[in-house]
Amino acid sequence: MTIEAGRRLLHYRLIEKIGEGGMGVVWKAADTDLDREVAIKILPDAFAGDAQRLARFEREAKLLASLNHPNVATVFGVHDAQGTRFLAMELVAGEDLAQRLQRGQMPVDEAIRIAHQITEGLAAAHERGVIHRDLKPANIRVTDGGAVKILDFGLAKTRVLDGSAGTDPSLSPTMTWAGSVAGMVLGTAAYMSPEQARGQNVDERSDVWSFGAVLWECLTGKMLFGGATASDSIGAILQTEPDWKGLPPDTPSAVRRLLRRCLAKDPHKRLHHIADARIELEETDPILPAARSSIRGYKAAVAVLAVALVASLTAALVSISRPAADRSDSQGDNPLAGARFTKITDFAGSEFDAAISPDGRFVAFVSDRDGPFEIFVGQIGTGEFRKPVSGEDEFALEDARVPVRSVGFNGDGSEIWLGGG
Repeated sequence: MTIEAGRRLLHYRLIEKIGEGGMGVVWKAADTDLDREVAIKILPDAFAGDAQRLARFEREAKLLASLNHPNVATVFGVHDAQGTRFLAMELVAGEDLAQRLQRGQMPVDEAIRIAHQITEGLAAAHERGVIHRDLKPANIRVTDGGAVKILDFGLAKTRVLDGSAGTDPSLSPTMTWAGSVAGMVLGTAAYMSPEQARGQNVDERSDVWSFGAVLWECLTGKMLFGGATASDSIGAILQTEPDWKGLPPDTPSAVRRLLRRCLAKDPHKRLHHIADARIELEETDPILPAARSSIRGYKAAVAVLAVALVASLTAALVSISRPAADRSDSQGDNPLAGARFTKITDFAGSEFDAAISPDGRFVAFVSDRDGPFEIFVGQIGTGEFRKPVSGEDEFALEDARVPVRSVGFNGDGSEIWLGGG
C-alpha cells in the first residue's frame, strides 16, 4: 500500500510526514471523527509481519492506552487498515531532548526539572509493568511550556547491529544483536544498559540505567558512552566507567550520588526503582548546587548545638566587642584585621545566626522577613535566597519545640543543621 499525504487510514487522514526511523514512519494526521490532530506511527512490514512481536506490542500499547499520565504521550489505539498496522497517539508539540541538547548542556536546575518529569512518567509506566527499553533524548519531547512527554514505549526494530558509522548514535534506531534471540529488544546503542548490550533479559533497572545516561547528557551536554560506531558505544558501556569529574562543578552532591547508583554496571547494585530517583530529585534544591540543605534530620538534630561554629563565632564577636583599651593594637591579635566586608542581604526585619558553607559559596541564616522566623539559604553573590523549610512544612520553625539558636553546615556542606535550647 502506498503511503502518502492525503491518504486515509480508517478515520485518520495523513497530513505530513514528521519523522522516520527504525521503528516506522510517523505522520501528522487529522482524526476526522474527533476533529483533532494526532500522530500516526506506521509500523514497518518486518515488525507487523512478526506475530509474536506484534502481539507483545499490542499488549503494551493497550496498557499504555489505559495509562493517563501527563509525562507519557497518550496512546489512542493500535489499528489495522487493509493490512497496514499503525499506532495512533497524542501529537506532542515542542522539540525532543536530542534537539535541545544540540544547543549544549542545560543549566543544572533545568536538567533536574526535566529529569524529575522523566522519572514521573517512567514510574507510572513501570507500575503498569511496561518497560521502555529504548529511553533516549530523541524519545523525550519537551513542550514550549517545559512539560516533558516520553514517547515510544516498548517499540522495537529488527535491524542487525553492523557497526556502520556515519550516524549520530543518540538518534540511531533500536537494534537487535546478530546471533541473539530473534526480535530481542536491545535499545539504542549509546543508552542501552550493560545487560541489554549482552543480550540478557531486562527489567525496570535497564530503564534506570538509560535514565542515568540521559541525565548525564543533560548536565554535561555530552553523550556518556558515545562512539564513532554503535560497537564503540557498546564497548564503552561494558568496559569503561564514567568520568565523574566531567560533571559541572555546581552539580548537587545528591544528584552525583543518584547518577552513581543509576549507572552501576551490575544491575543488582543499581537503583532498583525509578520512583526512588524521583524522590531523590524532589529533595534536591537546584538553587543550592553543592550545598543542598537536608532538613530530614531536623527533629533528631534540633537539640544538637553546632558547638564548633558557635564557639568560633563567639570568639570573633568577643574580640570585636571588647573595649578598645582591652584590645591589642597588633593585627595579629585581631582575627578580622584587614578583612573586607560585603553586604549579602538587605532584608527588612531581623537576620541572625548566619553560617557560611565550608567551601565559602553559600550562606544560611534565620530571618523574620516574611513574618515568622524561617531559614533562608542562598549562593553568595547572587542575591537569591530560598526557604528549604517552608511555613507549611512539618518542620517549620514555628513548630519547633525549642527556639532555634544556631544554624550551620555539616563538614562537606551537604546538610544544614539547626541547634536550639
